[in-house]
Amino acid sequence: MSQDTLSLQAIDGLIKGGVNASAAGMLPSDSFRVDTPKQNFVPQRFLEKIPLRGRSESVSDVARAFRFALFGMEGQGPQQKAPSPPDARSPPPPPVNTVAAVAVSPERPPVLNDKESLMVQLPLLKDAPAAEREQLFVQKLRQCCLLFDFADEPLSDLKWKEVKRAALLEMVEYVTTQQEVITDAIYPEAVSMFATNLFRTLPPSSNPNGAEFDPEEDEPTLEAAWPHLQLVYELFLRLLESPEFQPNIAKKYIDQKFVLQLLELFDTEDPRERDFLKTTLHRIYGKFLVLRAYIRKQINNVLLPLHKAKSLSVYHPQLAYCVVQFLEKDPSLTQPVIRALLKYWPKTHSPKEVMFLNEMEEILDVIEPAEFQKIMDPLFRQLAQCVSSPHFQVAERALYYWNNEYIMSLISDNATHILPIMFPSLYCNTKTHWNKTIHGLVYNALKLFMEMNQKLFDECTQLYKQEKQKEWERLLQREEIWQKLEAKAAANPASRTILRSTEPLPELPPNDVTLPKLDSETIEARKQSYNASKPLLRKKSELPADTSTVKALIEHKRADPFLTTPPDADC
Repeated sequence: MSQDTLSLQAIDGLIKGGVNASAAGMLPSDSFRVDTPKQNFVPQRFLEKIPLRGRSESVSDVARAFRFALFGMEGQGPQQKAPSPPDARSPPPPPVNTVAAVAVSPERPPVLNDKESLMVQLPLLKDAPAAEREQLFVQKLRQCCLLFDFADEPLSDLKWKEVKRAALLEMVEYVTTQQEVITDAIYPEAVSMFATNLFRTLPPSSNPNGAEFDPEEDEPTLEAAWPHLQLVYELFLRLLESPEFQPNIAKKYIDQKFVLQLLELFDTEDPRERDFLKTTLHRIYGKFLVLRAYIRKQINNVLLPLHKAKSLSVYHPQLAYCVVQFLEKDPSLTQPVIRALLKYWPKTHSPKEVMFLNEMEEILDVIEPAEFQKIMDPLFRQLAQCVSSPHFQVAERALYYWNNEYIMSLISDNATHILPIMFPSLYCNTKTHWNKTIHGLVYNALKLFMEMNQKLFDECTQLYKQEKQKEWERLLQREEIWQKLEAKAAANPASRTILRSTEPLPELPPNDVTLPKLDSETIEARKQSYNASKPLLRKKSELPADTSTVKALIEHKRADPFLTTPPDADC
Protein backbone atom coordinates (compact mmCIF):
# COMPACT_ATOMS: atom_id res chain seq x y z
CA MET A 1 0.00 0.00 0.00
CA SER A 2 1.33 3.42 -0.90
CA GLN A 3 2.07 6.11 1.65
CA ASP A 4 -0.87 8.25 0.52
CA THR A 5 -3.34 5.41 0.91
CA LEU A 6 -5.28 5.17 4.13
CA SER A 7 -5.72 1.61 5.29
CA LEU A 8 -9.28 0.38 5.55
CA GLN A 9 -8.48 -0.78 9.06
CA ALA A 10 -7.86 2.85 10.04
CA ILE A 11 -11.30 3.83 8.81
CA ASP A 12 -12.71 0.77 10.54
CA GLY A 13 -11.15 1.93 13.82
CA LEU A 14 -12.95 5.22 13.52
CA ILE A 15 -16.28 3.84 12.40
CA LYS A 16 -16.58 1.04 14.97
CA GLY A 17 -16.13 3.37 17.93
CA GLY A 18 -15.95 7.04 16.90
CA VAL A 19 -19.41 7.32 15.47
CA ASN A 20 -20.96 6.48 18.85
CA ALA A 21 -20.50 10.17 19.53
CA SER A 22 -23.33 10.73 17.10
CA ALA A 23 -25.49 8.35 19.09
CA ALA A 24 -24.88 10.47 22.16
CA GLY A 25 -25.59 13.64 20.23
CA MET A 26 -22.19 15.05 21.13
CA LEU A 27 -20.77 15.30 17.63
CA PRO A 28 -22.03 18.36 15.73
CA SER A 29 -24.54 17.33 13.10
CA ASP A 30 -22.73 19.34 10.44
CA SER A 31 -19.39 17.58 10.94
CA PHE A 32 -19.39 16.21 7.42
CA ARG A 33 -21.55 18.88 5.78
CA VAL A 34 -20.50 21.42 3.24
CA ASP A 35 -22.55 23.79 1.16
CA THR A 36 -23.64 22.08 -2.03
CA PRO A 37 -25.80 23.39 -4.83
CA LYS A 38 -29.40 22.26 -4.92
CA GLN A 39 -30.33 19.46 -7.26
CA ASN A 40 -32.66 19.61 -10.22
CA PHE A 41 -35.03 16.91 -9.11
CA VAL A 42 -37.33 16.60 -12.14
CA PRO A 43 -35.89 16.73 -15.69
CA GLN A 44 -37.67 18.86 -18.22
CA ARG A 45 -38.35 15.90 -20.51
CA PHE A 46 -40.50 14.30 -17.80
CA LEU A 47 -42.22 17.52 -16.81
CA GLU A 48 -43.52 17.82 -20.35
CA LYS A 49 -45.42 14.55 -19.86
CA ILE A 50 -47.00 15.54 -16.54
CA PRO A 51 -50.42 17.27 -16.57
CA LEU A 52 -50.33 20.59 -14.80
CA ARG A 53 -52.08 21.16 -11.47
CA GLY A 54 -55.63 22.32 -11.87
CA ARG A 55 -56.43 20.47 -15.09
CA SER A 56 -59.37 18.13 -15.18
CA GLU A 57 -57.46 14.85 -15.51
CA SER A 58 -58.10 12.33 -12.79
CA VAL A 59 -55.39 10.96 -10.55
CA SER A 60 -55.46 7.67 -12.44
CA ASP A 61 -54.78 9.51 -15.71
CA VAL A 62 -51.80 11.23 -14.16
CA ALA A 63 -50.59 7.89 -12.83
CA ARG A 64 -50.82 6.35 -16.27
CA ALA A 65 -48.80 9.23 -17.67
CA PHE A 66 -46.11 8.69 -15.07
CA ARG A 67 -46.24 4.97 -15.63
CA PHE A 68 -45.51 5.52 -19.30
CA ALA A 69 -42.70 7.97 -18.49
CA LEU A 70 -41.10 5.63 -15.98
CA PHE A 71 -41.54 2.18 -17.45
CA GLY A 72 -42.01 2.87 -21.15
CA MET A 73 -45.35 1.05 -21.26
CA GLU A 74 -47.56 1.18 -24.29
CA GLY A 75 -49.84 4.09 -24.74
CA GLN A 76 -49.23 7.77 -25.05
CA GLY A 77 -50.74 8.79 -21.74
CA PRO A 78 -53.96 10.73 -21.26
CA GLN A 79 -55.15 13.02 -23.98
CA GLN A 80 -55.14 16.71 -23.17
CA LYS A 81 -58.63 18.11 -22.76
CA ALA A 82 -59.58 21.68 -23.41
CA PRO A 83 -60.45 23.42 -20.18
CA SER A 84 -64.19 23.76 -19.80
CA PRO A 85 -65.75 26.99 -18.58
CA PRO A 86 -66.42 27.09 -14.85
CA ASP A 87 -69.83 25.96 -13.75
CA ALA A 88 -71.20 27.39 -10.54
CA ARG A 89 -73.35 24.28 -10.01
CA SER A 90 -70.44 21.85 -10.04
CA PRO A 91 -67.62 21.84 -7.47
CA PRO A 92 -64.12 22.65 -8.65
CA PRO A 93 -62.04 19.67 -9.75
CA PRO A 94 -59.84 18.15 -7.05
CA PRO A 95 -56.17 19.11 -7.21
CA VAL A 96 -53.70 16.64 -8.62
CA ASN A 97 -51.65 14.76 -6.03
CA THR A 98 -48.28 16.31 -5.27
CA VAL A 99 -45.37 14.52 -6.90
CA ALA A 100 -42.62 13.41 -4.52
CA ALA A 101 -39.52 13.34 -6.68
CA VAL A 102 -36.04 12.43 -5.48
CA ALA A 103 -33.04 12.19 -7.76
CA VAL A 104 -29.28 12.41 -7.80
CA SER A 105 -28.76 13.19 -11.47
CA PRO A 106 -30.69 15.14 -14.11
CA GLU A 107 -31.42 11.88 -15.96
CA ARG A 108 -33.35 10.35 -13.07
CA PRO A 109 -37.15 10.37 -13.54
CA PRO A 110 -39.40 11.57 -10.71
CA VAL A 111 -40.90 9.16 -8.24
CA LEU A 112 -44.67 9.13 -8.22
CA ASN A 113 -46.46 8.73 -4.92
CA ASP A 114 -49.21 6.61 -6.48
CA LYS A 115 -48.77 3.17 -4.98
CA GLU A 116 -51.36 1.33 -7.06
CA SER A 117 -49.72 2.43 -10.31
CA LEU A 118 -46.10 1.87 -9.30
CA MET A 119 -46.24 -1.08 -6.92
CA VAL A 120 -47.54 -3.58 -9.44
CA GLN A 121 -46.52 -7.20 -9.23
CA LEU A 122 -43.86 -7.41 -11.93
CA PRO A 123 -42.74 -10.76 -13.33
CA LEU A 124 -39.85 -12.55 -11.69
CA LEU A 125 -36.46 -11.84 -13.20
CA LYS A 126 -35.57 -15.50 -13.50
CA ASP A 127 -38.79 -16.22 -15.43
CA ALA A 128 -38.38 -13.35 -17.89
CA PRO A 129 -36.77 -13.87 -21.31
CA ALA A 130 -33.08 -13.02 -21.40
CA ALA A 131 -33.68 -10.12 -23.78
CA GLU A 132 -36.18 -8.49 -21.40
CA ARG A 133 -34.34 -8.97 -18.09
CA GLU A 134 -32.37 -5.73 -18.27
CA GLN A 135 -35.52 -3.66 -18.79
CA LEU A 136 -37.34 -5.60 -16.06
CA PHE A 137 -34.38 -5.07 -13.70
CA VAL A 138 -34.56 -1.32 -14.36
CA GLN A 139 -38.31 -1.32 -13.71
CA LYS A 140 -37.84 -3.06 -10.37
CA LEU A 141 -35.11 -0.60 -9.36
CA ARG A 142 -37.43 2.31 -10.18
CA GLN A 143 -40.27 0.58 -8.38
CA CYS A 144 -38.17 0.44 -5.21
CA CYS A 145 -37.74 4.22 -5.26
CA LEU A 146 -41.19 4.58 -3.72
CA LEU A 147 -40.85 5.44 -0.03
CA PHE A 148 -43.18 4.35 2.76
CA ASP A 149 -43.89 5.67 6.24
CA PHE A 150 -42.76 3.25 8.94
CA ALA A 151 -42.69 5.72 11.83
CA ASP A 152 -46.02 7.56 11.99
CA GLU A 153 -48.15 4.93 10.20
CA PRO A 154 -46.40 1.56 10.60
CA LEU A 155 -49.55 -0.43 9.72
CA SER A 156 -50.41 1.48 6.55
CA ASP A 157 -49.71 0.18 3.04
CA LEU A 158 -48.69 -3.24 4.30
CA LYS A 159 -49.41 -4.78 0.91
CA TRP A 160 -47.18 -2.34 -0.97
CA LYS A 161 -44.43 -2.55 1.65
CA GLU A 162 -44.34 -6.29 1.14
CA VAL A 163 -44.23 -5.86 -2.64
CA LYS A 164 -41.17 -3.61 -2.31
CA ARG A 165 -39.49 -5.95 0.15
CA ALA A 166 -40.04 -8.91 -2.16
CA ALA A 167 -38.60 -6.96 -5.09
CA LEU A 168 -35.49 -6.05 -3.10
CA LEU A 169 -34.98 -9.65 -1.97
CA GLU A 170 -35.36 -10.87 -5.53
CA MET A 171 -32.80 -8.38 -6.85
CA VAL A 172 -30.31 -9.32 -4.13
CA GLU A 173 -30.58 -12.98 -5.11
CA TYR A 174 -30.50 -12.11 -8.81
CA VAL A 175 -27.26 -10.12 -8.55
CA THR A 176 -25.68 -12.80 -6.36
CA THR A 177 -26.52 -15.87 -8.43
CA GLN A 178 -26.75 -14.65 -12.04
CA GLN A 179 -24.00 -13.51 -14.38
CA GLU A 180 -23.83 -10.62 -16.84
CA VAL A 181 -26.60 -8.71 -15.08
CA ILE A 182 -24.80 -5.42 -14.36
CA THR A 183 -25.04 -3.61 -17.67
CA ASP A 184 -24.37 0.04 -18.40
CA ALA A 185 -28.04 0.89 -17.92
CA ILE A 186 -28.09 -0.55 -14.40
CA TYR A 187 -25.46 1.77 -12.88
CA PRO A 188 -27.46 5.04 -12.82
CA GLU A 189 -30.66 3.28 -11.76
CA ALA A 190 -29.01 1.37 -8.91
CA VAL A 191 -27.18 4.42 -7.57
CA SER A 192 -30.36 6.49 -7.84
CA MET A 193 -32.41 3.88 -5.98
CA PHE A 194 -29.78 3.71 -3.26
CA ALA A 195 -29.70 7.50 -2.91
CA THR A 196 -33.50 7.84 -2.94
CA ASN A 197 -33.97 5.39 -0.09
CA LEU A 198 -31.00 6.30 2.10
CA PHE A 199 -30.10 9.96 1.64
CA ARG A 200 -32.61 11.51 3.98
CA THR A 201 -32.82 14.03 6.79
CA LEU A 202 -32.02 12.25 10.03
CA PRO A 203 -34.09 12.97 13.15
CA PRO A 204 -32.44 15.01 15.91
CA SER A 205 -30.53 13.23 18.61
CA SER A 206 -32.69 11.67 21.30
CA ASN A 207 -30.27 12.82 24.02
CA PRO A 208 -28.31 15.85 22.75
CA ASN A 209 -27.27 17.28 26.11
CA GLY A 210 -27.62 14.34 28.44
CA ALA A 211 -25.10 12.15 30.19
CA GLU A 212 -22.49 10.11 28.40
CA PHE A 213 -23.80 7.47 26.02
CA ASP A 214 -22.96 3.96 27.14
CA PRO A 215 -23.55 1.30 24.46
CA GLU A 216 -23.73 -1.43 27.11
CA GLU A 217 -26.35 0.34 29.21
CA ASP A 218 -28.19 2.82 26.97
CA GLU A 219 -30.48 1.62 24.20
CA PRO A 220 -29.99 3.25 20.79
CA THR A 221 -32.82 4.63 18.70
CA LEU A 222 -33.51 2.17 15.90
CA GLU A 223 -34.55 3.15 12.37
CA ALA A 224 -38.21 2.29 11.79
CA ALA A 225 -37.73 1.67 8.05
CA TRP A 226 -34.88 -0.80 8.61
CA PRO A 227 -36.72 -3.76 6.95
CA HIS A 228 -36.34 -1.92 3.64
CA LEU A 229 -33.09 -0.07 4.33
CA GLN A 230 -31.21 -3.24 5.18
CA LEU A 231 -32.10 -4.81 1.84
CA VAL A 232 -31.15 -1.62 0.00
CA TYR A 233 -27.73 -1.65 1.67
CA GLU A 234 -27.29 -5.34 0.93
CA LEU A 235 -28.22 -4.92 -2.74
CA PHE A 236 -25.80 -2.04 -3.15
CA LEU A 237 -23.00 -4.02 -1.50
CA ARG A 238 -23.73 -7.00 -3.74
CA LEU A 239 -23.37 -4.74 -6.76
CA LEU A 240 -20.06 -3.34 -5.49
CA GLU A 241 -18.74 -6.84 -4.77
CA SER A 242 -19.83 -8.35 -8.07
CA PRO A 243 -16.97 -9.39 -10.41
CA GLU A 244 -18.85 -7.61 -13.19
CA PHE A 245 -18.79 -4.25 -11.40
CA GLN A 246 -16.78 -1.67 -13.36
CA PRO A 247 -15.62 1.33 -11.30
CA ASN A 248 -14.75 3.27 -14.46
CA ILE A 249 -18.44 3.35 -15.39
CA ALA A 250 -19.78 3.75 -11.85
CA LYS A 251 -17.53 6.74 -11.08
CA LYS A 252 -19.86 8.89 -13.18
CA TYR A 253 -22.55 8.39 -10.55
CA ILE A 254 -20.60 7.62 -7.34
CA ASP A 255 -18.75 10.90 -6.99
CA GLN A 256 -17.63 13.22 -4.20
CA LYS A 257 -21.14 14.50 -3.63
CA PHE A 258 -22.39 10.94 -3.24
CA VAL A 259 -19.63 10.16 -0.72
CA LEU A 260 -20.42 13.32 1.25
CA GLN A 261 -24.08 12.34 1.56
CA LEU A 262 -22.99 8.87 2.60
CA LEU A 263 -20.77 10.28 5.34
CA GLU A 264 -23.62 12.42 6.65
CA LEU A 265 -25.59 9.25 7.38
CA PHE A 266 -23.06 8.30 10.06
CA ASP A 267 -25.00 10.67 12.33
CA THR A 268 -27.71 8.02 12.59
CA GLU A 269 -28.25 6.51 16.03
CA ASP A 270 -29.02 3.03 14.70
CA PRO A 271 -25.86 0.90 15.13
CA ARG A 272 -27.05 -1.53 12.45
CA GLU A 273 -27.10 1.18 9.80
CA ARG A 274 -23.70 2.49 10.90
CA ASP A 275 -22.34 -1.03 10.50
CA PHE A 276 -23.57 -1.22 6.90
CA LEU A 277 -22.34 2.31 6.25
CA LYS A 278 -18.89 1.35 7.46
CA THR A 279 -18.78 -1.62 5.09
CA THR A 280 -20.13 0.44 2.20
CA LEU A 281 -17.52 3.14 2.75
CA HIS A 282 -14.81 0.46 2.87
CA ARG A 283 -15.88 -0.91 -0.48
CA ILE A 284 -16.08 2.50 -2.11
CA TYR A 285 -12.66 3.38 -0.72
CA GLY A 286 -11.23 0.17 -2.13
CA LYS A 287 -12.93 0.32 -5.53
CA PHE A 288 -12.63 4.01 -6.41
CA LEU A 289 -9.04 5.20 -6.27
CA VAL A 290 -10.00 8.73 -7.29
CA LEU A 291 -12.16 9.11 -4.16
CA ARG A 292 -9.58 7.99 -1.60
CA ALA A 293 -7.98 11.38 -1.10
CA TYR A 294 -11.41 12.99 -0.73
CA ILE A 295 -12.53 10.41 1.85
CA ARG A 296 -9.33 10.92 3.86
CA LYS A 297 -9.84 14.68 3.71
CA GLN A 298 -13.37 14.38 5.09
CA ILE A 299 -12.16 12.10 7.90
CA ASN A 300 -9.40 14.62 8.66
CA ASN A 301 -12.06 17.22 9.34
CA VAL A 302 -13.73 15.17 12.07
CA LEU A 303 -11.00 13.18 13.83
CA LEU A 304 -9.69 15.90 16.11
CA PRO A 305 -13.08 17.48 17.00
CA LEU A 306 -14.20 14.04 18.18
CA HIS A 307 -11.91 14.55 21.19
CA LYS A 308 -14.31 17.22 22.49
CA ALA A 309 -17.31 14.91 22.88
CA LYS A 310 -18.50 13.97 26.36
CA SER A 311 -18.77 10.34 25.28
CA LEU A 312 -15.07 10.10 24.35
CA SER A 313 -14.58 7.09 26.63
CA VAL A 314 -16.92 5.03 24.45
CA TYR A 315 -14.76 5.15 21.33
CA HIS A 316 -11.41 6.61 22.38
CA PRO A 317 -9.28 3.47 21.71
CA GLN A 318 -10.50 3.35 18.11
CA LEU A 319 -10.08 7.09 17.68
CA ALA A 320 -6.53 7.02 19.04
CA TYR A 321 -5.68 4.12 16.73
CA CYS A 322 -6.97 6.03 13.72
CA VAL A 323 -5.01 9.16 14.67
CA VAL A 324 -1.82 7.13 15.02
CA GLN A 325 -2.46 5.53 11.62
CA PHE A 326 -2.70 8.96 10.02
CA LEU A 327 0.56 10.07 11.64
CA GLU A 328 2.34 6.93 10.47
CA LYS A 329 1.21 7.68 6.91
CA ASP A 330 2.13 11.36 7.07
CA PRO A 331 4.54 12.39 9.88
CA SER A 332 4.17 16.05 8.90
CA LEU A 333 0.72 16.00 10.55
CA THR A 334 2.28 15.39 13.97
CA GLN A 335 2.67 19.02 14.95
CA PRO A 336 -0.92 20.14 14.13
CA VAL A 337 -2.36 17.01 15.74
CA ILE A 338 -0.47 17.46 19.02
CA ARG A 339 -1.25 21.17 19.14
CA ALA A 340 -4.94 20.36 18.62
CA LEU A 341 -4.85 17.82 21.45
CA LEU A 342 -3.21 20.39 23.72
CA LYS A 343 -5.92 22.85 22.72
CA TYR A 344 -8.68 20.37 23.65
CA TRP A 345 -6.88 19.16 26.79
CA PRO A 346 -9.39 18.62 29.64
CA LYS A 347 -9.23 21.04 32.53
CA THR A 348 -11.61 19.50 35.08
CA HIS A 349 -12.34 15.99 33.76
CA SER A 350 -9.61 13.78 35.21
CA PRO A 351 -10.64 10.45 33.58
CA LYS A 352 -10.69 12.18 30.20
CA GLU A 353 -7.27 13.66 30.94
CA VAL A 354 -5.94 10.15 31.53
CA MET A 355 -7.27 9.15 28.10
CA PHE A 356 -5.46 12.09 26.52
CA LEU A 357 -2.24 11.00 28.22
CA ASN A 358 -2.71 7.48 26.86
CA GLU A 359 -3.20 8.77 23.33
CA MET A 360 -0.28 11.17 23.59
CA GLU A 361 2.07 8.35 24.57
CA GLU A 362 0.90 6.32 21.55
CA ILE A 363 1.67 9.30 19.32
CA LEU A 364 5.11 9.75 20.88
CA ASP A 365 5.83 6.08 20.18
CA VAL A 366 5.70 6.78 16.41
CA ILE A 367 6.91 10.38 16.32
CA GLU A 368 9.98 11.34 14.33
CA PRO A 369 12.81 13.07 16.26
CA ALA A 370 12.58 16.13 14.01
CA GLU A 371 8.84 16.45 14.66
CA PHE A 372 9.39 15.92 18.38
CA GLN A 373 11.65 18.95 18.59
CA LYS A 374 8.89 21.13 17.12
CA ILE A 375 6.36 20.36 19.84
CA MET A 376 8.44 19.37 22.89
CA ASP A 377 8.15 22.78 24.57
CA PRO A 378 4.32 23.05 24.76
CA LEU A 379 3.99 19.29 25.24
CA PHE A 380 6.20 19.09 28.33
CA ARG A 381 4.67 22.22 29.82
CA GLN A 382 1.37 20.35 29.74
CA LEU A 383 3.02 17.24 31.16
CA ALA A 384 4.46 19.34 33.98
CA GLN A 385 0.93 20.44 34.87
CA CYS A 386 -0.23 16.82 34.80
CA VAL A 387 2.62 15.75 37.10
CA SER A 388 1.53 18.45 39.55
CA SER A 389 -2.13 17.38 39.39
CA PRO A 390 -3.70 16.58 42.79
CA HIS A 391 -5.56 13.72 41.08
CA PHE A 392 -3.16 10.85 41.60
CA GLN A 393 -4.24 8.92 38.47
CA VAL A 394 -3.40 11.89 36.24
CA ALA A 395 -0.02 12.40 37.91
CA GLU A 396 0.67 8.65 37.88
CA ARG A 397 -0.12 8.30 34.16
CA ALA A 398 2.09 11.27 33.26
CA LEU A 399 5.00 9.93 35.32
CA TYR A 400 4.81 6.57 33.56
CA TYR A 401 6.15 8.32 30.45
CA TRP A 402 9.56 7.93 32.12
CA ASN A 403 9.20 4.14 31.82
CA ASN A 404 8.99 4.34 28.02
CA GLU A 405 12.40 3.69 26.48
CA TYR A 406 11.74 5.51 23.21
CA ILE A 407 10.36 8.58 24.96
CA MET A 408 13.35 8.57 27.30
CA SER A 409 15.69 8.50 24.30
CA LEU A 410 13.92 11.56 22.89
CA ILE A 411 14.13 13.29 26.29
CA SER A 412 17.82 12.43 26.60
CA ASP A 413 18.58 13.98 23.21
CA ASN A 414 16.77 17.17 24.21
CA ALA A 415 17.42 17.24 27.96
CA THR A 416 18.71 20.82 27.94
CA HIS A 417 15.23 22.01 26.92
CA ILE A 418 13.05 19.51 28.77
CA LEU A 419 14.68 19.27 32.22
CA PRO A 420 14.30 23.00 33.05
CA ILE A 421 10.59 22.70 32.21
CA MET A 422 9.95 19.54 34.23
CA PHE A 423 12.27 20.05 37.22
CA PRO A 424 10.11 22.50 39.26
CA SER A 425 7.04 20.24 39.11
CA LEU A 426 9.01 17.11 39.91
CA TYR A 427 10.97 18.66 42.77
CA CYS A 428 7.89 20.28 44.29
CA ASN A 429 5.95 17.00 44.26
CA THR A 430 8.61 15.30 46.36
CA LYS A 431 7.40 17.48 49.25
CA THR A 432 3.80 18.40 48.60
CA HIS A 433 1.94 15.55 46.90
CA TRP A 434 -0.32 13.57 49.19
CA ASN A 435 0.07 10.17 47.48
CA LYS A 436 3.08 8.05 48.38
CA THR A 437 3.05 6.23 45.05
CA ILE A 438 3.50 9.56 43.30
CA HIS A 439 6.48 10.27 45.54
CA GLY A 440 8.20 7.10 44.37
CA LEU A 441 7.49 7.82 40.69
CA VAL A 442 8.75 11.39 41.04
CA TYR A 443 11.99 10.22 42.62
CA ASN A 444 12.37 7.70 39.81
CA ALA A 445 12.02 10.47 37.19
CA LEU A 446 14.48 12.71 39.04
CA LYS A 447 16.97 9.85 39.27
CA LEU A 448 16.76 9.30 35.51
CA PHE A 449 17.36 12.99 34.90
CA MET A 450 20.31 12.99 37.30
CA GLU A 451 21.90 9.98 35.59
CA MET A 452 21.23 11.52 32.22
CA ASN A 453 23.10 14.78 32.87
CA GLN A 454 24.47 15.38 36.38
CA LYS A 455 25.77 18.86 35.59
CA LEU A 456 22.49 20.02 34.09
CA PHE A 457 20.59 18.53 37.02
CA ASP A 458 22.72 20.51 39.50
CA GLU A 459 22.18 23.69 37.49
CA CYS A 460 18.43 23.17 37.53
CA THR A 461 18.55 22.51 41.26
CA GLN A 462 20.42 25.75 41.93
CA LEU A 463 18.11 27.68 39.62
CA TYR A 464 15.09 26.27 41.41
CA LYS A 465 16.58 27.25 44.79
CA GLN A 466 17.22 30.76 43.55
CA GLU A 467 13.65 31.11 42.33
CA LYS A 468 12.31 29.86 45.65
CA GLN A 469 14.63 32.26 47.51
CA LYS A 470 13.32 35.18 45.47
CA GLU A 471 9.75 34.07 46.08
CA TRP A 472 10.40 33.80 49.82
CA GLU A 473 11.93 37.27 49.86
CA ARG A 474 8.88 38.69 48.08
CA LEU A 475 6.60 37.10 50.65
CA LEU A 476 8.74 38.49 53.46
CA GLN A 477 8.59 42.00 52.01
CA ARG A 478 4.84 41.69 51.67
CA GLU A 479 4.52 40.60 55.29
CA GLU A 480 6.66 43.53 56.46
CA ILE A 481 4.44 45.96 54.57
CA TRP A 482 1.34 44.48 56.19
CA GLN A 483 2.94 44.77 59.64
CA LYS A 484 3.62 48.47 59.05
CA LEU A 485 0.04 49.02 57.91
CA GLU A 486 -1.29 47.19 60.95
CA ALA A 487 0.92 49.26 63.28
CA LYS A 488 -0.37 52.51 61.79
CA ALA A 489 -3.92 51.26 62.03
CA ALA A 490 -3.42 50.25 65.67
CA ALA A 491 -2.12 53.75 66.49
CA ASN A 492 -5.45 55.21 65.44
CA PRO A 493 -7.65 55.66 68.59
CA ALA A 494 -10.79 55.02 66.56
CA SER A 495 -9.59 51.68 65.28
CA ARG A 496 -10.84 48.42 66.66
CA THR A 497 -8.69 45.57 67.81
CA ILE A 498 -6.78 44.25 64.83
CA LEU A 499 -6.49 40.50 64.51
CA ARG A 500 -3.05 39.74 63.22
CA SER A 501 -2.48 36.91 60.80
CA THR A 502 -1.09 33.83 62.49
CA GLU A 503 0.03 32.13 59.27
CA PRO A 504 3.80 31.57 59.34
CA LEU A 505 6.01 32.50 56.43
CA PRO A 506 6.82 29.63 54.09
CA GLU A 507 10.19 28.07 54.67
CA LEU A 508 12.72 27.27 52.02
CA PRO A 509 12.80 23.53 51.19
CA PRO A 510 16.02 21.75 52.17
CA ASN A 511 18.33 20.57 49.43
CA ASP A 512 18.02 16.84 50.08
CA VAL A 513 17.72 15.51 46.53
CA THR A 514 20.73 13.21 46.41
CA LEU A 515 21.41 10.07 44.45
CA PRO A 516 21.21 7.71 47.49
CA LYS A 517 17.87 9.20 48.50
CA LEU A 518 16.57 8.86 44.95
CA ASP A 519 17.63 5.20 44.90
CA SER A 520 15.76 4.44 48.10
CA GLU A 521 12.62 6.32 47.08
CA THR A 522 12.35 4.62 43.68
CA ILE A 523 12.14 1.14 45.20
CA GLU A 524 8.48 1.71 46.01
CA ALA A 525 7.78 2.97 42.51
CA ARG A 526 9.26 -0.14 40.90
CA LYS A 527 6.91 -2.32 42.94
CA GLN A 528 3.88 -0.59 41.48
CA SER A 529 2.30 -1.93 38.30
CA TYR A 530 0.19 0.24 36.06
CA ASN A 531 -2.86 -1.24 34.38
CA ALA A 532 -3.70 1.02 31.44
CA SER A 533 -6.73 -1.07 30.51
CA LYS A 534 -8.58 -0.84 33.79
CA PRO A 535 -12.14 0.31 33.13
CA LEU A 536 -13.46 3.67 34.18
CA LEU A 537 -16.54 3.96 36.34
CA ARG A 538 -19.69 3.64 34.27
CA LYS A 539 -23.14 4.86 35.09
CA LYS A 540 -26.02 2.43 35.31
CA SER A 541 -29.26 3.02 33.48
CA GLU A 542 -32.31 3.57 35.65
CA LEU A 543 -34.73 2.67 32.83
CA PRO A 544 -35.88 -0.89 32.14
CA ALA A 545 -34.45 -2.60 29.08
CA ASP A 546 -36.45 -2.43 25.85
CA THR A 547 -36.81 -6.07 24.81
CA SER A 548 -37.72 -5.21 21.21
CA THR A 549 -34.59 -3.12 20.77
CA VAL A 550 -32.37 -5.80 22.30
CA LYS A 551 -33.94 -8.44 20.06
CA ALA A 552 -33.46 -6.32 16.92
CA LEU A 553 -29.79 -5.77 17.70
CA ILE A 554 -29.23 -9.47 18.39
CA GLU A 555 -30.88 -10.48 15.12
CA HIS A 556 -28.89 -7.93 13.12
CA LYS A 557 -26.81 -9.64 10.45
CA ARG A 558 -23.49 -7.90 9.91
CA ALA A 559 -22.57 -6.97 6.38
CA ASP A 560 -19.11 -8.56 6.38
CA PRO A 561 -19.76 -12.32 6.66
CA PHE A 562 -21.86 -12.76 3.53
CA LEU A 563 -19.45 -10.81 1.30
CA THR A 564 -16.85 -12.94 -0.39
CA THR A 565 -14.37 -10.30 -1.51
CA PRO A 566 -11.98 -9.13 1.25
CA PRO A 567 -12.11 -5.41 2.12
CA ASP A 568 -8.60 -4.67 0.85
CA ALA A 569 -8.84 -6.60 -2.37
CA ASP A 570 -8.34 -3.58 -4.61
CA CYS A 571 -6.02 -1.56 -2.38
